Amino acid sequence: MFVHMLSRCYLGQGWKYHSTFKHNVNLNNWYYMEFTKYFKEYHATTMYQDEGYLVLDGLLSPEECDALRDRMSEIIERMDVPEHCRTQFSTDHDEQLKTQGSADYFITSGDKIRFFFEKGVFDDKGEFIVPKEHSLNKIGHALHAYEPLFKAVTHSPKVQNLVKKLGLIYPVILQSMYIFKQPGIGGEVTPHQDATFLSTQPLGRVMGVWIALEDAALENGCLWFIPGSHNNGITRRMVRTPKGTFPLTDFIGREKDYDDKLFVPAPVKKGGVVLIHGQVVHRSAANTSDASRHVYTFHIMESQNTIWSPENWLQPTEELPFPSLYT
Repeated sequence: MFVHMLSRCYLGQGWKYHSTFKHNVNLNNWYYMEFTKYFKEYHATTMYQDEGYLVLDGLLSPEECDALRDRMSEIIERMDVPEHCRTQFSTDHDEQLKTQGSADYFITSGDKIRFFFEKGVFDDKGEFIVPKEHSLNKIGHALHAYEPLFKAVTHSPKVQNLVKKLGLIYPVILQSMYIFKQPGIGGEVTPHQDATFLSTQPLGRVMGVWIALEDAALENGCLWFIPGSHNNGITRRMVRTPKGTFPLTDFIGREKDYDDKLFVPAPVKKGGVVLIHGQVVHRSAANTSDASRHVYTFHIMESQNTIWSPENWLQPTEELPFPSLYT
């Protein structure tokens, strides 16, 4: 529509003044800026649709990033983790199955704020062997609901406007996480698709919003993607097992083996955002650097004409139905 408007206004000698404009403005410059804005938005939308992910700079200011990190430090300072909840988190298939499947703590975390730890941060007695602020892999999965600062960012006008430009009509928030990627011990995240864990009918209705609160670079474990892999369906699903059985979850299918050469890095500066299609294959390396890589991320689903799988580990509850992103 906007391109058609421009074509009607351009007559070959330059951009013409429209009679309805009363102010003394340079419409040549105004139309150029508007066209540039439109082109960037169109290009961004097309890239997301074609590649399955999109990196954008400057969603949050440095001050907004620092405020989220400061609030998280306060949460950690007050953290009191029961012994039975000192559950190590892993993305390796067998270890993940054992850990998550045996832990009611994980499967009931969708409407709570809970703590998940890196490997090797406890001794044999369950005591921290690293500073507790360096022990965490992530905190999830309802920061967007119960932490006012994170809730405000999640529902912020700039997030809503970004999602609207991608065409989502009735997006709801599924879950949220704060991911630490600790220096030196931040674990590898093996290749996976988010739709493995957050399945819908039809597919393609889930998107991750991944906000870098620090620079995410090659050295400290930025994301890597296989461009276009969101067009190939999914290869496995994590599902709840029948009530009363053990473990609580199981996997149907296995993750494919992917050629390392297919992956493309997606570094992003502090305050930038990565939009992640639910079916795109992505990973991140272990953080062997001295710099952390803090991220606030949440997943949304286009709820219009979409069925959320009742077999997903994450389910809405009476306490926390999936809230609308738009306010």
